[in-house]
Amino acid sequence: MSRSTKIVATLGPASSDPQTLERMFLAGVDIVRMNFSHGTAGDHERRAELVREACRKTGRTVGIMGDLQGPKIRVGKFKDGKVTLNPGDAFVLDADLELGVGLDYKELPRDVRPGDVLLLDDGRIVFEVEKVVGNKVYCRVRHGGVLSNNKGINRLGGGLTAPALPPKDVEDIRTAAKIRVDYLAVSFPKSSTDMSMARQLLHAAGGEAFLIAKIERAEAVEPKALTDIMSACEGIMVARGDLAVEVGDASVPALQKRMIRLAREQNKLTITATQMMESMISSPVPTRAEVSDVANAVLDGTDAVMLSAETASGKYPVETIAAMSRICEVAEDSAEVTLDRDFLDRIFTRVDQSIAMAALFTAYHLKVKAIAALTESGSTALWMSRINCGVPIYALTSQTATRYRCALFRDTYPLMVKYVGHDREELLEEAENVLVKNRVVQKGDLIVITIGEPIGKAGGTNTMKIVRVGEHRRA
Repeated sequence: MSRSTKIVATLGPASSDPQTLERMFLAGVDIVRMNFSHGTAGDHERRAELVREACRKTGRTVGIMGDLQGPKIRVGKFKDGKVTLNPGDAFVLDADLELGVGLDYKELPRDVRPGDVLLLDDGRIVFEVEKVVGNKVYCRVRHGGVLSNNKGINRLGGGLTAPALPPKDVEDIRTAAKIRVDYLAVSFPKSSTDMSMARQLLHAAGGEAFLIAKIERAEAVEPKALTDIMSACEGIMVARGDLAVEVGDASVPALQKRMIRLAREQNKLTITATQMMESMISSPVPTRAEVSDVANAVLDGTDAVMLSAETASGKYPVETIAAMSRICEVAEDSAEVTLDRDFLDRIFTRVDQSIAMAALFTAYHLKVKAIAALTESGSTALWMSRINCGVPIYALTSQTATRYRCALFRDTYPLMVKYVGHDREELLEEAENVLVKNRVVQKGDLIVITIGEPIGKAGGTNTMKIVRVGEHRRA
């Protein structure tokens, strides 16, 4: 598959039978997302088995991402399931449920003050806080509509103090470790402390997944906070839904570009999410605006674009993936390669990172067929994928976990190799053979290979070699 940008697809009722899953894989899915906001631990375990069986049947390398629910900042339930609100109506949010409607988030009365604006149901309903008395928040409706059970609450500008890891998330982290997810997405983190806590809990449960911080709080997009969060994770998700509610939808496009640029500079992964192909929940074709949205995310440099309800509950999960894949490919074809300029502001402080950058530079100027990164941890391939040199990167690894993690890296294609003892020349021949067998290259093609010694040690990449396929000889 020649597409550089990866596709994340959410599993749900529309995509949990073996046949549909296999068709989705063949259409181009690279990572499946399990939304822990829905379903039981047993449901997630069964889906993980279906995913791995579909990988075996299709021959595709598709990773698994678990997505934690995060704090539930929601209204409670209404007597009739919903209520119709009109502008000017008085409304009470009651943490004690003596008056008005209840709250799952009991700290709301201490987080707000008169004049604050509350946005409910993704901003469709707007309240202004008039006063707070004890555990009751007295509001006036600015923009009305139908408010139903369990709808979310955001404060305009952020500032709610809900912890990023409530008890449900702690339990779901254990499930994530049990089913061996490759990535774990943490909802609503405000600092590196939130991410470090998630990692500690994951490691304690026996998990080794890479962490993705979902950037969806107003506080999290402040430059200092964003850099702090990135320092404690492997990647970020530009979670445009809740983020747009807190900062205003007009601010999101510029924030998206800034976050993706900063993440790439910091050697972090990026996923762009929310409503990318929303109309395809019920339509077999996307809108022109959705096509532009996906294409712009690709041109911004995102590692992956994500589908939510489109594949979880939509009518056309396979068609949506195929359409998104086509959009990505066309957008990539139009992207300008500016490798030399991208190198100007880079500082290399490690040997393995310097080798990775040298491989990119050489591959670009020699116009080689492929870059082959022999890697234990995936770090060398990750660093290479941060800069577009116009040459595909093949992450050759003997580690199954690394293989599935690399499925999310932009412009990177993971393949398995068998390490032949500790002989470098035999391993280089094995790398050539794997590339030829997978029809990546053929005899006479020029490739760049990176490798580390001692063989099999993570973080030890220290050699770059230019090879013409079929002419490899022992020194």
